[in-house]
Amino acid sequence: MITLDEIRSALETRTHKPALLQAPCRQASVAMILSETEDDLEVCFIRRAERVGDPWSGQVAFPGGKADSCDIDAHSVAERETHEEVGLKLEISHRVGPLPTRQVATRNLLLSPFIYHIDSDEKATVFAREPDEVAHVFWVPMRHLFMQSSATELEYPIAGSGMTYPGIRYKEDIIWGLTLNVLESFAQIMRRKLPV
Repeated sequence: MITLDEIRSALETRTHKPALLQAPCRQASVAMILSETEDDLEVCFIRRAERVGDPWSGQVAFPGGKADSCDIDAHSVAERETHEEVGLKLEISHRVGPLPTRQVATRNLLLSPFIYHIDSDEKATVFAREPDEVAHVFWVPMRHLFMQSSATELEYPIAGSGMTYPGIRYKEDIIWGLTLNVLESFAQIMRRKLPV
């Protein structure tokens, strides 16, 4: 099992920084939110609502989104978007640390992921606040993400003649693509290996 203390220690040894918000570069941030249970950490995911024109329509993601003119830094993007999407008000005290930024070449986007930790009382307040954006919110035990039996594949576009991508299945949802890439960078920092 990975503990919160292990995560904090691992991130303290890293030198990566979140991206500085600079126009005209398109930027986004996401929040990998953790909450403790009796014997594990759980990770918060959302399934995006299916919307025409949304390149991530129907996909599993971390709460987050694109930078806006009101955002002062990459943290504020993740925190504002998390509040808008799942009703959770993230504070400085919730911050655990940044994960490496990622260039999303297909969307000309620079992504800054962050890890946050909330307690079980706060976890109970998380819900799909914007049904037009978020179909549902779910929590995955950390150990499930690293189990070989969780590995799967996804054809995208769905039921089309698209490519097959690796993923992690949790009940009816599949974590893949950009979200899986962020999880892979987390796993590398923690010196663990995802099953995909």
